[in-house]
Amino acid sequence: MTSDARTPDEYVESHREELVDLTLDLLSVDTSNPPGETSEALSLIDEALAPLSVETERVVADPAKPNLLVRIPGESDRRLLYVGHLDTVPFDADVWSHDPLGQRVDDRIYGRGATDMKGQIAAMLQTIRAFSNTETEPPWNLTFAFVSDEEVGGDAGLPTVLDRDKIDGDACVIGEPTCETGRYSVTVADRGSIWVTLAASGEAAHGSRPILGENAIDRLYEAVQTLRRRFGSCEFTVDASMEAILDESVAYYAPTIGEAAARDLFRTPSINLGTIEGGDAINSVPQSATAAIDIRLTAGVETSEVLSDIRDCVADCEGITIADVAWSVGTAEPIESPLVEAVSTAAERVSGDRVFRRSATGGGDAKRLRNAGIPTVEFAFGTDTVHAVDEYTTLDALTNNAVVYTQLPERLASPT
Repeated sequence: MTSDARTPDEYVESHREELVDLTLDLLSVDTSNPPGETSEALSLIDEALAPLSVETERVVADPAKPNLLVRIPGESDRRLLYVGHLDTVPFDADVWSHDPLGQRVDDRIYGRGATDMKGQIAAMLQTIRAFSNTETEPPWNLTFAFVSDEEVGGDAGLPTVLDRDKIDGDACVIGEPTCETGRYSVTVADRGSIWVTLAASGEAAHGSRPILGENAIDRLYEAVQTLRRRFGSCEFTVDASMEAILDESVAYYAPTIGEAAARDLFRTPSINLGTIEGGDAINSVPQSATAAIDIRLTAGVETSEVLSDIRDCVADCEGITIADVAWSVGTAEPIESPLVEAVSTAAERVSGDRVFRRSATGGGDAKRLRNAGIPTVEFAFGTDTVHAVDEYTTLDALTNNAVVYTQLPERLASPT
């Protein structure tokens, strides 16, 4: 099948309604995770690709959560990778005003996953169609990885694809939403994390005579407060390359959370008490308790050194031990790298506005890919309704994403 459009860009612009249809088809399949079953959605993608001359490969660890790779050969040996996840967070249809399995209202497309990130998968599929139907050979080899299990950090998705050495690349863009109304960005870094579970021991007593016991929950909460006092306001020291990313990150978030809060978010550790458990009854002094704490550190900070300091801090807290800990190191792409420059320039050309080159507040598949040696950024136009009731994207966001994704191979091959 060919098209009257002469270039991939022209194909995208002249097939906007086709892109909406793709998005609605994907939204019509519930891929909420848990359980995260995506085989039906992947079958829809297979149908969309069937008329095209492209190579496909399924990579499966869990039959309910398959992954699909699509390859388009290019003119050189350079490789550009696109990644999108098919699973979504759950939804409660009773509290939605629109159909969570897809509904178009004027230029808005509602549905769970519309902006995170089935809309972007549709834009990537449209990119594949644009190259195939205009018979255009891209300057780089293109691989599209449509994966499962991202929303819960499961192993059936991208980890399986990476572990089996099925993908590699000189550059990668993940279609995570990085823009909100009037503010645009590409995420070039993520933050490190320390997830620590503290255990407190005390001495049980009757609730009417608490002085005779030692309250484990009180001990635990005091330990959390001690962590906050010691580490919560410690400003990070990072190298010059990260300073520029942090400045961009603060500038991006300042309009919504305030400059001081944005600065604290990226310049100091964030410490969140996620869960606390303990006690048997209201009239008993608890003998034991546990708390799970999420600590985030900007890229460029040595996570292992901070963890060592946390261990020393916990050792100073009576009756407190570390029951479990998991940690990761933040990663980043150079702010002026060819990949960051190509994505930012394309997005600025399409949006007509500034595109911030910032850090994400958390970490995800980009971290996995960077740690596998693949330069990676996240980018997509979208809305600020990620994981929200009545999540939606727009016709312009869908089209503009497809335009940016279509332009990337040429911008990487011929930087200006």
